Amino acid sequence: MKKLLAKQFYSGFSDAHDTYNAITAASDGLIYYILSSTRHDVGGQFYVFDPTSEQTHFIADLTEAVGEKYLKCIAQGKSHVEFYEHNGKLYFATHIGHYEKINGWEKLPIHAPEGYQLYPGGHFVSYDMQTGKLESLALAPHGEGIITMTMDKLRGRLYGLTWPKGYLIYYDIKSRILKDLGMVNEMGEQGVFGKDYRVICRSMFVDSRLGNVYYATTEGIIFYYHPDFDAPKKLEGVDLRLDYFGSFDYTIPGSMGYSWRKIQWCESENVAYGMHGNSGYLFRFDPQARKIEIVERIVSEPSKRSGMYDQYTYGYLGFILDKNKTVFYLTGGPIYRNGQRVKGLDKIDGGGARGLEHLHLVTYHIPDNVYKDHGPVFYKDGSIPTWVNSIAIDQHGNVYTLARFMHESKEVADLVKIPIH
Repeated sequence: MKKLLAKQFYSGFSDAHDTYNAITAASDGLIYYILSSTRHDVGGQFYVFDPTSEQTHFIADLTEAVGEKYLKCIAQGKSHVEFYEHNGKLYFATHIGHYEKINGWEKLPIHAPEGYQLYPGGHFVSYDMQTGKLESLALAPHGEGIITMTMDKLRGRLYGLTWPKGYLIYYDIKSRILKDLGMVNEMGEQGVFGKDYRVICRSMFVDSRLGNVYYATTEGIIFYYHPDFDAPKKLEGVDLRLDYFGSFDYTIPGSMGYSWRKIQWCESENVAYGMHGNSGYLFRFDPQARKIEIVERIVSEPSKRSGMYDQYTYGYLGFILDKNKTVFYLTGGPIYRNGQRVKGLDKIDGGGARGLEHLHLVTYHIPDNVYKDHGPVFYKDGSIPTWVNSIAIDQHGNVYTLARFMHESKEVADLVKIPIH
């Protein structure tokens, strides 16, 4: 199988940690991305990359961007959402990056570091691509970060899910009003394992016809909301509890359960295409007909041949559907040594990774049902990208992601380019 050679770009942030989702190719031809920070006193760093010159420009520290530089609060360490472009601006949200270990698990801090206050909550943020102005639009309630976001561009509405408890929030850009619609799935990731713990949905979409926003729960239930509603509604007659996806105990961490991992609205078909992360199945969801259809399993070829799930049990967020209805998916592939598949842990203690695996780029052209595994991705020195959960495609068809690599004897997470032509 052909191998892909990736190129690393060091942005200058030595504390950069794993970033999920927060990279986007904008209409100006540039790649916007955020590098995460786990420090309580340093925010996530916002950058822009020019694919033509291959130059990176620093835009802002997230904590400073939302006006909290001098508040001495736990920093806005991350963004875990894509950027949404509308009327010359990019809209996104901030999230906490510094956690407290409670009973062995990373949780929202309940004790602030000395000299600091607790995390104030995540922000909905806008960035003007012409003027460079960053503006905090609204602060999430209950001191929670915003881990999931989508936008109704037609109507100027932002939607988010917070972490760890999972409140659904809605912000209207025109009226500048934020609404808290309550928790969506038991106690979210703040709950007790085996009881009311539920992983929060990491991807939502808007049906542009009516302006309904959709999200799923780990139980496989699909909910939808419209600002005219008093509360979210369950979508009756359809759910995600399909045999192909597997069987899950959704009261414990380690997977997304029956929920989708990533989903995207397809305007030309008026359906959504989503990925069930753990099983690797691409599916088509028609919210109006209340119908879900399996399209294809689009994991890597080695994963297909092995018959096993990938090592990252939550599934990957590096999933995007382009204007030609081709899915680009950055997924895992088993590593073999001496002809034997390297087996990961049977049980994980957090984070979702049972073991090391290769990174593969897979494409699937929906109209013609054409699947292609473009091969494993390597750096020039023979090492491999790891902890990949983001994707963007530039105007020339090159793929970008944020992944770990070694820089001056230190492991960082930063921008990576994967040429496929």
